[in-house]
Amino acid sequence: MTFLAEFIYIIAAVLFVVGLKRMNKPATARRGNQMSSIGMFLAILGTLIHFDILTPEYILIGMVIGSAVGVILARVVKMTEMPQMVALLNGFGGIASLLVGWAEYHKNPSADLYTAVTTFLTVVVGGLTFSGSVIAWAKLKEVMSGKPILFPGQQVVNAAVLLSVVVGGVIFSIDPANNYPIFIGLMAVGLILGVTSVIPIGGADMPVVISLLNSYSGIAGCLAGFVIQNTVLIVTGSLVGASGIILTNIMCKAMNRSLANVLFSGFGSVTTQGKSEKKGEVKSLSAQDAYMVLESSGSVVFVPGYGLAVAQAQHACHELASLLQKNGTEVTFAIHPVAGRMPGHMNVLLAEANVSYDLLKEMDDVNPTIDQVDVAIVIGANDVVNPAAREDKTSPIYGMPIINVDKAKNVIVMKRSMAAGFAGIENPLFYKENTKMLFGDAKAVLQELVSEFKKS
Repeated sequence: MTFLAEFIYIIAAVLFVVGLKRMNKPATARRGNQMSSIGMFLAILGTLIHFDILTPEYILIGMVIGSAVGVILARVVKMTEMPQMVALLNGFGGIASLLVGWAEYHKNPSADLYTAVTTFLTVVVGGLTFSGSVIAWAKLKEVMSGKPILFPGQQVVNAAVLLSVVVGGVIFSIDPANNYPIFIGLMAVGLILGVTSVIPIGGADMPVVISLLNSYSGIAGCLAGFVIQNTVLIVTGSLVGASGIILTNIMCKAMNRSLANVLFSGFGSVTTQGKSEKKGEVKSLSAQDAYMVLESSGSVVFVPGYGLAVAQAQHACHELASLLQKNGTEVTFAIHPVAGRMPGHMNVLLAEANVSYDLLKEMDDVNPTIDQVDVAIVIGANDVVNPAAREDKTSPIYGMPIINVDKAKNVIVMKRSMAAGFAGIENPLFYKENTKMLFGDAKAVLQELVSEFKKS
């Protein structure tokens, strides 16, 4: 039976690896997700065989309930709320690992040093992931302020909490059977650390935070695998933890900032204007005027941002893009790595509207030829197209790679108002000679443009 279980674990691990690889591209992501789901089912089956569980009613009931909840959430949760959902799912992974570690301690309180260390690390990282993910969800859901929450001596408090984890972990590991109160204290400290780690981080950095918390959930799962000596859990947790760290690093590079800067700088807590001199005058235009510009354009680049998601304008955007293509216009979508509120947010949103994968281009592929583009349409994006990152050395985002829409022949920016983005930084793009502002709800404005094309 053990050989059969290990064989099933190997198949599950292979499915996880191949599934993760296929998620690297939009065209194969759905199949990758399906393969990973099959791998998870096999992992559960292998566990039942490995532990010789002949009456798995409760496990099967839990699996059915969990699957049902997952299906309901997948159907009910709107695409605009997917970042919040991902944050919660990260938290669920963390709390599951915490509960596994807690249960294992009760099963074997007089564990050896190795098991004691992995157990306390599991509950600490699991607790940190859970509470941190809940705070991330609350910020994204606007249950609490999306701005960084700072207080005097905050970093000292975080350092003291970390020190207490180290000291408490050492004391607990020396004699775990007689240090149950310390074990409970370590769980509480892990939960506190999750809160204090995420509240100083602003909404503009949420994509990085979600990616990092995803990595934490994988690390917690991997540690839980060591606690219960489950091979497939170790492999799965390692995959999630490593891929999350890699993605976090990629996103930090996309913002030209270090992870330490994201976690501890409180970026966005104070509105920053950069240079104070006047950039120029804002020029607005109507939907009818915008139609005239687009109708005669040979090439158009759409640059979506969080505003597109808030307005739920992805379908209207796709319809306008299709009409432009029928008009003979070359259409592409430029996707910045940190656009939106989670990794790949814009890709998922546009895929939900059936935008062809071939039209989605990365920032590095668009920038070299953007000066040849007739019109760049910025929909709800702000910081990822801010030329201050290139031009203003006093700007907090100076050096951050952006989509250089200001170099296009014409720029149309769709915004509700002149308010700054999540970074709280003034955008000189709005004052450029080649920029026109098209004010209003993105969905309504796009629908107006669609109507203009259909009338012609």
